[in-house]
Amino acid sequence: MTHPDEVVIYNTDDGKAQVRLQVVEHDAWLTQKQMAQLFDVTTAAISHHIKEVTLSREIGEESTFKQLLKVPGQSRSVNHYNLDMIIAVGYRVRGPRGSQFRTWATQVLREYLVKGFALDDQRLKNDNHDTYFDELLERIREIRLSERQFFRKICDVIAASSSDYNPKRTDVQQFFASIQNKLHFAVHGKTAAELIIARADAAKDNMGLTNWDSVNGPKTKDVIVAKNYLTDDELREMARLTTMYLDYAEDRADKRQGMLLSDWKDLTDKWLVFNEREVLTGAGSRSHKQATDYAMEQWEAHKRTLDAKVDAKDMAALEAAVRDMKNK
Repeated sequence: MTHPDEVVIYNTDDGKAQVRLQVVEHDAWLTQKQMAQLFDVTTAAISHHIKEVTLSREIGEESTFKQLLKVPGQSRSVNHYNLDMIIAVGYRVRGPRGSQFRTWATQVLREYLVKGFALDDQRLKNDNHDTYFDELLERIREIRLSERQFFRKICDVIAASSSDYNPKRTDVQQFFASIQNKLHFAVHGKTAAELIIARADAAKDNMGLTNWDSVNGPKTKDVIVAKNYLTDDELREMARLTTMYLDYAEDRADKRQGMLLSDWKDLTDKWLVFNEREVLTGAGSRSHKQATDYAMEQWEAHKRTLDAKVDAKDMAALEAAVRDMKNK
């Protein structure tokens, strides 16, 4: 049984219904009765649609269902369904209410759940576009000044400026990996995985790594990060591309141009072409797992080589000490 973090109020376009969505764990939740009110159908119809969604395995049942307190301060809990289920049911309900809610949910509510802006009723109705873009510009400028690594800054900007971004989406990590690979390819002609496999070498000093976090030398976590194999020139070019990318995102926000997550992949390709960079098509010839496995194999071999050198040095020192004792 869970308490709501807060409540978001949605008014239908026809003004005939007002629905209170409970916000818990960065997600929005409604009961079957509330969904019936929202979509202007019976509770039995909502129950039928939920069963259809569950049987089709369109979304997982466990992650979409939660028992919440119906009213704060009361002990009685009621079954609630999350935003993914609400939208899935909305697709099955004929009529304008479903499409109107989906538009509002993807353009406004998702942003609120992810970014946590304090939005009033007018803001939630998405009547004030200027406020949204002013906040977005401020967020982009904050990201610029942060100490985060360059690729994390790009991810932050894309997440902040995409109205349909949801960290729970199964395709989000794959999407960000594709953007990362496009930037790597633009700099040195390889994906992140291809770069690791090409440059990780147990026989080289520091296993081919050019930079790492620890002052005491490379650690295990460093060998599976593609950026750590870049040369100084490549690092400078990657930093320039990052700055240019942030400029591009800020310019779009300044011109009040809304974005969806899917827009960024196409726009990234066009942006790279405009800046006379090679554009990666596909996912590359190597997977993340292949690169990780290879890097770890090289790392273990590299450590064995270092251990052998230490043993040889210790043995030489011991032999020298024995000789000194004999000569005395």
